[in-house]
Amino acid sequence: MNDILVAANSALRTLFAPASGQISYTKLSNSLSKTETQHAAGLMRVNHVGEVCAQALYTAQALTTSNAALRKHFLDACEEETDHLAWTEQRLQALGGRKSLLNPLWYAGAFGLGLVAGRLGDAWSLGFVVETEHQVGAHLQSHLQPYDGSADSGLPSGDTTSRDIVQQMHADELRHAENAAKEGAKDLPPPVKQLMRAAAKVMTTVAYRL
Repeated sequence: MNDILVAANSALRTLFAPASGQISYTKLSNSLSKTETQHAAGLMRVNHVGEVCAQALYTAQALTTSNAALRKHFLDACEEETDHLAWTEQRLQALGGRKSLLNPLWYAGAFGLGLVAGRLGDAWSLGFVVETEHQVGAHLQSHLQPYDGSADSGLPSGDTTSRDIVQQMHADELRHAENAAKEGAKDLPPPVKQLMRAAAKVMTTVAYRL
């Protein structure tokens, strides 16, 4: 029962409470045009959704494992992702954007995936972490590519604050993948990886606008 209450509290805090981190990223560069600002806000909304999903995934995996050490691993990772949640939320607000209207849906989907992964066993659950973090890392790397005016391009070069956030998040996500691999993660089958990429593509496309 206590684990369920912890999971419920995590969901409520992630979806409805203002996120807070150790570093503030609220300054907005005056060098950005209106179009650049809107594009940066769209990308940071996508990144915020990714952190909402990370909270759900890790919380669900911590709930399903019977390994106390692994549960702590998931909860520690979830705590670190809270900083990412705060950074992206602060930056989104500074850019004049809003959080995704579908955050409850994103959270529920990621939580369900975490439950399924956890039920498959600890090694497979860790495998989902590795693949998820690798895909997130690749996605964040794309945001560091040059901006060419299209929705698929990276952050504007003048938005150094958002770029700093994304660079730090990128390093952290790859470290999470490395840590999960060291814990004994199994490599997911290619069809599962492809399905995860397809689902991520739908999420990023929709979250950029909604």
